[in-house]
Amino acid sequence: MPEIHVASSAVIAAPPPIVYGLIADYRQGHPSILPPKYFQNLQVEEGGVGAGTRISFEMRLGRLWRLHAHVTEPEPGRQLCEIYPDTGMVTTFTVDPEDAGRNSRVTIATRYTKPGVSGWLERWLIPGFLRPVFAAELRELDVQARALSSR
Repeated sequence: MPEIHVASSAVIAAPPPIVYGLIADYRQGHPSILPPKYFQNLQVEEGGVGAGTRISFEMRLGRLWRLHAHVTEPEPGRQLCEIYPDTGMVTTFTVDPEDAGRNSRVTIATRYTKPGVSGWLERWLIPGFLRPVFAAELRELDVQARALSSR
């Protein structure tokens, strides 16, 4: 069964607590980093910050997908996961300090397995769809984190 794995990283010009706080806050912070070209209608169904949060949203990748996820924090303050039970996908946000903690290296990664020929096809196609999404999200995260850290 082929594993599909796509990841993108960027250095964000803000300290890790600010960056992680934006990512983990699904009521205010996370919606502000989602590029509207790809994401819409984020709804918090339970919780709202970090582990235990349940969300749904629409994502445009060729067509409009309605996704549901629950959030875990394998390493609170450093790593947050969105788990999509309907698809078997897991998207992980990892925040590591850079430049003695003045900046943050953020990696967004999605991983899942899919059986059969469609799995092999997705392994070839999905990276080309998700990399621009991750790059846009990382740019939005940088804008929002810079604004927060300058206050």
